[in-house]
Amino acid sequence: MIRLFKNIGPGTLVAAAFIGPGTVTVCTLAGVEYGFTLLWAMLLSIVATIVLQEMAARLGLIHGSGLAATVRQELKTPVLKYLAIFMILSAILIGNAAYEAGNIGGGILGLETAFNSTVVEIFDLRLNYLSFILGMIAFIILYIGKYKLIEKSLISLVVIMSIAFLITAISTRPNLTEVLHGMFIPTMPEGSLLMVIAIVGTTVVPYNLFLHASLVREKWKDVSGLRAARTDTVVSIILGGVVSMAIIICAAAVNTKGVSSAADLAVALQPVFGVYSKYLISIGLFAAGLTSAITAPLAAAYVASECFGWEKDMRTARFRAVWVVILSIGVIFASLGINPIEVIRFAQVANGLLLPVIAGFLLWVMNRTNILGIYRNSKWLNGLGLLIVFITLILSLRSLYKVFAG
Repeated sequence: MIRLFKNIGPGTLVAAAFIGPGTVTVCTLAGVEYGFTLLWAMLLSIVATIVLQEMAARLGLIHGSGLAATVRQELKTPVLKYLAIFMILSAILIGNAAYEAGNIGGGILGLETAFNSTVVEIFDLRLNYLSFILGMIAFIILYIGKYKLIEKSLISLVVIMSIAFLITAISTRPNLTEVLHGMFIPTMPEGSLLMVIAIVGTTVVPYNLFLHASLVREKWKDVSGLRAARTDTVVSIILGGVVSMAIIICAAAVNTKGVSSAADLAVALQPVFGVYSKYLISIGLFAAGLTSAITAPLAAAYVASECFGWEKDMRTARFRAVWVVILSIGVIFASLGINPIEVIRFAQVANGLLLPVIAGFLLWVMNRTNILGIYRNSKWLNGLGLLIVFITLILSLRSLYKVFAG
């Protein structure tokens, strides 16, 4: 057990990244609208995430380069190479900037549930000062630029978030038979297709594939760490999945349709389970926002470094410049009171376009013998990978249709 916790690291950062305000909101709505019936969709998402993230971790550990750098190296045709780099770079930077505003906005929602008004007026501008507090915490952790500090900070926040949501879920005393039925017997209630797509889309996060491939080299230096990296990936993502399921279970206990966010859920549960549930969910939502507010800028900086061939040192000026821009955009948009749900909705356009393409790139790279040798994908992993690419392609088309159809 001691060895297991010693090897926990990059996988936890992946879990911290996908359990953001968007995931919390989607899981809340899934539980409120469909009860336990869509738990199977979260289980499916966790399996897909484990498969893709294991590939990303293996690539980083064996090849020594992340996905963006490998694509840049392996595409020999200049037109294709620069098109791929432009597409990856623009989608990650624009998408992560948009998600960053949603992440900080989600963290603010968590704090506002527990505290009074946090808006101040400066020169006729109404600003939420909590966004600057969250931004400063993320800035300090990222500026220090030490992987172990970032790792320990995010692990602590994930533990806090996990405890908050799990205790609240257990307090609802769910029917275990219904929970197991929802997890292992897929059903599609009327009108639930887009919700299923949303659950998959908020769990299988494109930028995590870049982040994970880069971070495993910070934790382990060679192939001897492959087994530990796999264990870390599986344990951390399962933990993240359990937290997401706990949110669905909490929301399923609310017998009202007047809940549209986790902040509403905290208030709705208070009469039934006491005031402590309000604070537990508030803490959980705050931790979810802060963890994602740290990982989104970090992932963008890694992607930019790989695309331009920069040194991947967290303390270089260019690396810092990228995450400072992403973090600043998030803080500014969140402080102006722009609806984080609308911001996240805009980011879904980038996510919808990027996800199947990145999954396809990853699958292509993982089958190249000159890169991975004997560690390339097996046939069954290729089969799972192709299935995931197909699912993410459907996700892409439906997400884009949902956004442009209004």
